[in-house]
Amino acid sequence: MLQALTRLLGRHDPTQLPLPLEIAPGVRTADELLARLRELGLTTITGCRLTRNRNVMVSFRGTQLRVHEGFLSAPAEVHEAIVTFVEGRTRAARRAARRQIVDYPIDVVHEPIRRLRTRPQDQGLAARLADSHTLFNAEHFAGVLRPVTVRVSRRMRSRLGHYTAGNRAEPGEITISWRHFRRHGWDETLHTLLHEMVHQWQDENGHAIDHGPTFRRKAREVGICPSAKRAPARVG
Repeated sequence: MLQALTRLLGRHDPTQLPLPLEIAPGVRTADELLARLRELGLTTITGCRLTRNRNVMVSFRGTQLRVHEGFLSAPAEVHEAIVTFVEGRTRAARRAARRQIVDYPIDVVHEPIRRLRTRPQDQGLAARLADSHTLFNAEHFAGVLRPVTVRVSRRMRSRLGHYTAGNRAEPGEITISWRHFRRHGWDETLHTLLHEMVHQWQDENGHAIDHGPTFRRKAREVGICPSAKRAPARVG
């Protein structure tokens, strides 16, 4: 009977294309993606949430996973890389998986990056900060960070600085608060610039852009305090 079944399956109409039996149906939701990842060996994650955040492609905390929606249609090897990124037994395996995830060209709807304009009178300060970015890149990051636009904002009131991740259409940028510079001076403004460059390093190396353990380790490595608690108070 087995031989007969084998012969039957072996015959096909040459005018018909064979149906690929091993192609899994696509996933469309977070629950379906989680089910797919569990089929591939994921065991420690109980919840999955889709995101459109350009800054975070894949991240997890505890039993919760966040994945950019562009990975729904990724091939099996990329989904396998997500499983290894979460549960890989060695640092080398997780690092290789992270690189495979970062290299996957997700289909992102490129929303224009909201850019805070540098006023003409602040262009000189922005140019000095851009020069400092180049120097810090060579000194602390072996020159591997990509060039970014450095802006100065007079509208930034609640933060000292901010790194905005780029996309395939636009480069990233760093924005520094003008109030921060006026109140705290040049040296602390450079400290903030370096802080934002650590976020840039996270982005370009496939890490979540946050202030977690990876950020703190890199911040100490480049010689800055991992936390910045000052507020850019109003300058008259």
